[in-house]
Amino acid sequence: MGPVNWIAVVAAWFVAALLGVAFYGRASTPRPPYLLHALAALLMFASAAMLGHMFARVGSETLETKWWLYFMMAGGLALTFIGPAIVITAVRRAEPIRRALFDWGFWLVAYLAMGGVFLLLG
Repeated sequence: MGPVNWIAVVAAWFVAALLGVAFYGRASTPRPPYLLHALAALLMFASAAMLGHMFARVGSETLETKWWLYFMMAGGLALTFIGPAIVITAVRRAEPIRRALFDWGFWLVAYLAMGGVFLLLG
């Protein structure tokens, strides 16, 4: 396992946060209660850090020759874990599926963007 690229982790975290503002607009800008926004930011950082750890486990040599793995692995997580969890939760809570699919779309774009950041800063 190689070292985690912490600069890429922080940059990916920042890009994902900016995408959150773009996707959700003013509703996602911090306002009371600020503690919940801080928790959301911390959880987003954990996601970026786990991607960094995952890429470090694969190794820079493999990722240099198979650059598409950044997108395949990050996007795969969003498609097969995060998205289904969002939809399952929406179904169980009788929430609109359309909103769940929108959220799934955000997470897919955010994870693909984070994969792109890791590729650029790899």
